[in-house]
Amino acid sequence: MFHKPARSKYAILQQVCQLIPPHLVAKLARQFGVDKKARTFSPWSHVIALLYAQLAHALSLNDVCDALKHHAGKLFTIRRASAPSKNALSYANRNRDPQLAEQLFWETLEALNRQCPKFAGRRYRGMPHRFKRAVRAVDSTTIKLVANCMNWAKHRRKKAAAKLHLQLDLQTFLPAFAVVDTAKRSDPAYAREVCANLKEGEIVTFDKAYVDFAHLFELDRRGVSWVTRAKDNMDCRCVKRLLKKRNGNMLRDDLIVLNGVISRQKYPHCFRRVVALVEIEGELAEMTFMTNNLDWAPSSIADLYKSRWAVEVFFKEIKQTLQLCDFLGHNKNAILWQVWTALLLHLLVRYLAFAHDWSHGFKRLFCVLRSCIWDGFSLRALFQSCGTASGTLSITAAPQQAWLPGFEPT
Repeated sequence: MFHKPARSKYAILQQVCQLIPPHLVAKLARQFGVDKKARTFSPWSHVIALLYAQLAHALSLNDVCDALKHHAGKLFTIRRASAPSKNALSYANRNRDPQLAEQLFWETLEALNRQCPKFAGRRYRGMPHRFKRAVRAVDSTTIKLVANCMNWAKHRRKKAAAKLHLQLDLQTFLPAFAVVDTAKRSDPAYAREVCANLKEGEIVTFDKAYVDFAHLFELDRRGVSWVTRAKDNMDCRCVKRLLKKRNGNMLRDDLIVLNGVISRQKYPHCFRRVVALVEIEGELAEMTFMTNNLDWAPSSIADLYKSRWAVEVFFKEIKQTLQLCDFLGHNKNAILWQVWTALLLHLLVRYLAFAHDWSHGFKRLFCVLRSCIWDGFSLRALFQSCGTASGTLSITAAPQQAWLPGFEPT
């Protein structure tokens, strides 16, 4: 049988939302001019409503508003939040500045890092341990939208989409920079913006879709080490062979320069090309990597690019658990509000997993919280009832065998 966790006077939703620093939303509302028109539906109530929509996987505005009105008493205990009407929530999503939600995410992340420095120092399991410097992975994911309702996000003739361009810190598995925009522009157009905060000595790795030799040379001049894959049509010549013969799965390690006149103007210096055999779905495949670092071993370059897959794991995590398929509005501001509050909820749940030593998947933790949003359970006791809060899987109950009357064992 299932052991009921200990009770708490705070609902699960309230315990999640209390991780957001007090008065932070009010400060940001004044900063972005949102509080001037917020009479009955405050910015704090707006944030709580969207966090609830993400956690409960709400399908419509009516779904959110009816549920919050039904639990208006418990909602009021979350720092005096109030339930909105359908029109109030729709108007807020459409007209309030989504930069409030974006800045709320970054300042909450900073506050949680100050509150628990070990949260920011926890390394991603797939990260090579020999690299002590900051390693960032850059990639993008497409969020499909409804084409006939969202002309601002027209991607193709019959398609509409938004794109999340992300710089992921591989040491912490947390975002370091993000841009949410339409999918009209290509990935290289955002490369400079996403990599603008990189400092000298740091490492960045990205897919070949982000290859722009002018940007790569700019990173090299800033002292940033980069690792990426080479395009199949790259025109170059070998200047020096650093690997004389094959060494295990390392086939080649060369210093190269670009041949094209325009490409050579964009990147006039030498850089490395490493050809290696990489295991993909149980089979070895040949891949060609590029980097401006001349000191690393060829295997280190391959391992760094392999760690880039962490960003794909991050995208899979948020798109399979958070509400990024059904949106509560067609306006650009409404989409941005929902995407940034989804990232905010992901951050809060990740912090709960760290604080309570949750040893299993993010998806299961999300489902446990969603199953008892309005229940007053202690989070620690709730996680322990699942047998995962102590760090190892444990059996919480034993099956009982049924016996026919008169045939009980003696």
